Amino acid sequence: MNRLTLSEQFFRDQASANASGGLSTVLNRFSLLARMLASEIMRAGFVGKLGYTGTTNVQDENVRALDVISNETMLQVFENMPMVCGVASEEMEDLHVLPGGESGKYVITVDPLDGSGNVDVAGQMGTIFGIYKRRTTSGKPTLADFLQPGRDLVAAGYVLYGPCTMLVYTAGGPVNGFTLDRSIGTFFLTHPDIKIPEGEGSYSVNEANEPKWDDKTKAMVRAFRSQEAQCGKRAARYAGALVGDFHRTLLKGGIYMYPGEMKKPEGKLRLLYENAPLALVCEKAGGAATDGKTRILDLEPKKLHQRTPLYLGSKGDVEEATRRLQ
Repeated sequence: MNRLTLSEQFFRDQASANASGGLSTVLNRFSLLARMLASEIMRAGFVGKLGYTGTTNVQDENVRALDVISNETMLQVFENMPMVCGVASEEMEDLHVLPGGESGKYVITVDPLDGSGNVDVAGQMGTIFGIYKRRTTSGKPTLADFLQPGRDLVAAGYVLYGPCTMLVYTAGGPVNGFTLDRSIGTFFLTHPDIKIPEGEGSYSVNEANEPKWDDKTKAMVRAFRSQEAQCGKRAARYAGALVGDFHRTLLKGGIYMYPGEMKKPEGKLRLLYENAPLALVCEKAGGAATDGKTRILDLEPKKLHQRTPLYLGSKGDVEEATRRLQ
């Protein structure tokens, strides 16, 4: 079957958006990063890159060797690119100015390796990314260049590392999915114009956290669990990796949830690195994403590592979850 390659689709997106050639170059670098990290993940067990480093990151989370490798690889991939001036990463406390790109017009936000805790059990992992046009016009990027609402994203997507490596993204138009042919190192279009199904699928939430939730959240999740949700019956599925759980939801329908807790109402997931990019993908595929009250893409970030609750998936499911939370 004759399929488009990822690079060919980049240029189609470029033309339809009347954008300069810089965007396709940035997207192409994410495909390079995906191939490099897929290789690192496959080799990790053989070369002693499993386990922890003994340090914690800015999130006060234990850092795994692959977290460090993924972040360093990402920085290397985007160095000396004149169109990208800076990076904000979940693994770094502050924004990072890229050498050679100080005058670039784009900034990127990245979760280099989502679900790294699954590496020891050969589970799903992923990379999440967002691309913004900077607000300043020249010089080193500032915090204001990154603290933009998700509705201002130029492009966003994720890479899934599992039985196959897939890159799914939108540049403001359709959501397209590409699968890596490892034999030749090329991504081919396998899932064109993805649309999230309605009225079917699963609900995905860490139900072990139920004692930490308020009563409305408990009742809302209980409705999905006991098949009482008006949007339809749902099976429970939870892999413990946001990219893996969202990818299944995107293709099969349903809802992914990471509620806030009574002691941590802001939840766990980061707005810039996880929630906003996936929300753009979800909305462009016909779904919805909120923090339980407000559309994720309308939230104005106040700091680089801001957290929000997340309800993401089929529009009917998200609307019902939001309604039950009020």
